[in-house]
Amino acid sequence: MKGSPSDEMILSYNDVVLRRYDLTILNGPFYLNDRVIELYFSYLPSCYPSQDTLLVPPSIAFWIMKCPVAEALKDFIEPLHLSDKELVIFPVNDNEDVGKAEGGSHWSLLAYYRRANKFVHHDSCRGMNSAPAKQLYRAVGGYMGQCGSASEPSFLEWADSPQQENGYDCGLYVMAIARVICNWHVNCKNIDLTELWFPDVKEQVTPIAVAEMRGEILTLVKKLMAANQNS
Repeated sequence: MKGSPSDEMILSYNDVVLRRYDLTILNGPFYLNDRVIELYFSYLPSCYPSQDTLLVPPSIAFWIMKCPVAEALKDFIEPLHLSDKELVIFPVNDNEDVGKAEGGSHWSLLAYYRRANKFVHHDSCRGMNSAPAKQLYRAVGGYMGQCGSASEPSFLEWADSPQQENGYDCGLYVMAIARVICNWHVNCKNIDLTELWFPDVKEQVTPIAVAEMRGEILTLVKKLMAANQNS
């Protein structure tokens, strides 16, 4: 029995598989799913190469947040080598049902910066994801240091994070903020540990810039599809 045309695979990139349905999501004013965000997180390091940056896929971030067994979590996290990373970026989802794939209704971003030993939560909808972000912070915070010798990282809910103007662009805000942070990390020479990347986010992540990202990502997908066909 043939699958639905919307399930047709259109792109495989760095172990991320996009379906035709994902193009529909990008074309319309719809809430982004895990696959679109994972694709962009997988692509960003090619734009801002850095050995000490890690962008965690949505499925892994969700598993870390919800893992009920401490020993299983440890075995899962260790291969990520978090203690070797200066910058780690996690997408946060408010899905409460671990048995439901691609659940939830809101995305936000949690970023860890080692030099400040701080987690920063960026939420484009008035702190709606504060609880799941803190849950993820509590789950992963103890694994950021070297053999447990580092002090406990702090958590900051950044109140001035850019706010969305509709009910469906939260995923775009996550990707836009992740891009700004990666650019800041690679190119910033004079780092203020109090302000970090905050001025850049406020200046660059505007409603217009975020809205334009749908077209940018669609163009990226088509570019990657063409590259696959020619390889």
